[in-house]
Amino acid sequence: MLSRIADNLFWLNRYMERADGVARAVRYFYILGFDSWEGDTLGYGPLLQCYTGLTAGERQSMSQNGPAVLQYCICDNSNVNSLKVLLGKARENARGSQDRITKEVWEQVNAMYHFINNEGLTERLRGEDTLKVLDQLENHCLLYNGIVDSTMPRGLGWEFMNMGKFIERCLQTIDMADAYLQPMGYDLEKNDDLLYWRRLLYSLSGYELYLKSNRGTHHTRQAIYQAIFNADFPRSVIYSMERIDKYMHAMLAENAHPDSDKLVRQFGRLKSMVEFADPFSMDGKSLEELIQRIRQQVWDFSAELSRMFFSYT
Repeated sequence: MLSRIADNLFWLNRYMERADGVARAVRYFYILGFDSWEGDTLGYGPLLQCYTGLTAGERQSMSQNGPAVLQYCICDNSNVNSLKVLLGKARENARGSQDRITKEVWEQVNAMYHFINNEGLTERLRGEDTLKVLDQLENHCLLYNGIVDSTMPRGLGWEFMNMGKFIERCLQTIDMADAYLQPMGYDLEKNDDLLYWRRLLYSLSGYELYLKSNRGTHHTRQAIYQAIFNADFPRSVIYSMERIDKYMHAMLAENAHPDSDKLVRQFGRLKSMVEFADPFSMDGKSLEELIQRIRQQVWDFSAELSRMFFSYT
């Protein structure tokens, strides 16, 4: 496979996974905004921290303004992580690798691109159709994931696509969890009210699982455990690392590289750091250090993967 094609497939799924994260988070933050509670001082702040480049002051001024957040995260070209920008980049990568993706995948990416660029979308987000638009965006993302899973041939292209998907998912989960830990100073004995963690869990599609699998009142530690350490939760950090490990070894088996052992060792150290951590005994400082190390090492791993296999590095 040409490195250019591998690069396109990798970034196609990274952009689509990020778009999926934005669409889901915006929808649930918007819905839960109608049921805000007295102690909710964060509002849309964590979402803006994860998916925009706004300064702390700009995030603070916009954090309680739902309509402005929706416009900025969905339609604004100045936000590099808006759905409009992400889907435009995803479509460019899909077009550059059309001979490697199925017709159905291309058609779905193209349909999402035209939906987000519809002239009337901005007005619909300001009116009574807001929730309907958010539902349609999330359904488009779910449909894309289903089409990819059911139509893409398994092989080297599939492996590069999944490497991009789970690297992006891992980073998003870490960033969103960190956005809730920072305001409380990483104090794991603080904010044990489930209402504080509800938006995080919903934005990761994990609220129902949380209610079914957790009892008691220590919601801070339990919510962080689910987001980072629960290997059965498909949006947790450790689950994403398990998938990365699987597809990395499959990719290297088909496409050997002189530095393959170095890449495997690098990721092995990263995965072990999370896999063998004890989340229920660590304090806030050690959790903060762990989160920072995970984020940096995932970025370093992604950069090393790009250096080895993609032509532009």
